[in-house]
Amino acid sequence: MARLAVDLPRIAKYVNAGIVALLVLFWYLGVNVSSGYHIGSAIFLVLFLLNFYYRHIQTKHALLRNFGIIAQARYMIESVGPELRQYLYASDVEEKPFSRAERAEVYRKAKDIDSSEAFGSLLNFDDEEIKLRHSLYPVDKKNMKKYSLTFGEERGIKNKYTIDKPFIVSAMSFGALGSNAVRSIARGVKAAGIPMNTGEGGYPKYHLMEKCDLIFQIGTAKFGVRNPDGSLNGDKLRDLSSKPEIKMIEIKFSQGAKPGKGGLLPKEKITEEISELRNVPMGQDVISPPHHIECTTPKNTVEFIKRVQDFSNLPVGIKMCIGSELEFRNLIKEMKKQKVFPDYISIDGAEGGTGAAPKSFMDNVGVPLFRALPLVQRILVEENVRDKLKLLCAGKLINPGKQLTAMALGADAVYTARGFMFALGCIQALQCNRNTCPVGITSHNPRFQKGLIIPDKARKVANYVKNLEHDFYELLASTGCKSVKDLTPDKVYIPKNAPCVRK
Repeated sequence: MARLAVDLPRIAKYVNAGIVALLVLFWYLGVNVSSGYHIGSAIFLVLFLLNFYYRHIQTKHALLRNFGIIAQARYMIESVGPELRQYLYASDVEEKPFSRAERAEVYRKAKDIDSSEAFGSLLNFDDEEIKLRHSLYPVDKKNMKKYSLTFGEERGIKNKYTIDKPFIVSAMSFGALGSNAVRSIARGVKAAGIPMNTGEGGYPKYHLMEKCDLIFQIGTAKFGVRNPDGSLNGDKLRDLSSKPEIKMIEIKFSQGAKPGKGGLLPKEKITEEISELRNVPMGQDVISPPHHIECTTPKNTVEFIKRVQDFSNLPVGIKMCIGSELEFRNLIKEMKKQKVFPDYISIDGAEGGTGAAPKSFMDNVGVPLFRALPLVQRILVEENVRDKLKLLCAGKLINPGKQLTAMALGADAVYTARGFMFALGCIQALQCNRNTCPVGITSHNPRFQKGLIIPDKARKVANYVKNLEHDFYELLASTGCKSVKDLTPDKVYIPKNAPCVRK
């Protein structure tokens, strides 16, 4: 039986001939019947010239050269393909990287409306689902212990920092986000009482405006605290660390979405303000080095951590995506040798997000979080240093179930970035790298940014945190644990077929 298909060559033949025929017809009618027909002449003259250009002049697109203007329909349909799939064809649970159901849960939390569902879960139960193990004897919420975590206590430093919720806004710099988005999140987390990571974008101008607690991130380019040769400028770091809003410093060694590759800010998103804040030129992509200039061995990497601790006098953490188990273990051994430990290690899963990254890195490099986290926990325990630092993590942790799972596998607190983007109204348009974000979150174009009303979005951010915390404690109580410190890996059911345990 013949396959049902579009005969593009035949259609193109008729369309191309039809444009010429209709141009001649309207010209004839305009000359011999009424000049009003020349409107049609003008329309088909434009189509004829465009078609001539496609078929005989341009050389970039073979389809256009072979079939003319009719082939343009293919490119138009392709361009709206993501929207057609998202809104018309994809089910509530199959869209990537976050399903409609996952996004809807965050939207409801941010709007402070009921997030209950009816009838049954939409997820598959096919022996790949990681689940929390509930207890036959859930804890009464009145008997639960309030969460608290203090950074810097292991080193006994003066400027310790304590959080009372297990959530932290992950690194999002001004550049990756627009100013209204940064201020909306910062104002919201100020009201919610949680800290926010500034990302590697340099001087945190818009983060500081809202007076929330901040974790200043030092990326490999060291924007905001760099010398001309790319090394650390201790005086600049000391000055930034003296600001009352900056509570901790984070050294970024690698990022889950692009481990082994430096940060990337496309030239389309570089405004004069960003150029000035980062001290980078306009009109070209900003690509950070793949590693810190000071860090080429375990020895000088640990020495660099110590330098940052000494200059800042604040709790200092490190962020990385796990690659080689041996390299990580050797780094821990060097910390033991020098008796220098960061105040926390943040493990970024390979499924983590970013404003822009090469697809080859995003798809092919790094260890997923629920594989990396137990590995790191095991190494820290085996090296007898688990009590020397805190363990944080990130990687698609937008809902309390995954957050609690991560904490049962060893994390003391969790980062999330895209959860807060959804709270702002992100629709997952996948245009973060083009400066065309339709809701203005990752755009610097005033046309799109005007949709983000800071007081309204800040309230939604605060609602998201409030409802996250409510559901977090509800789930924690169901496990029979009075405190997150009681969580252990046996509170998680991980089937043998689960992706995170496959070799």
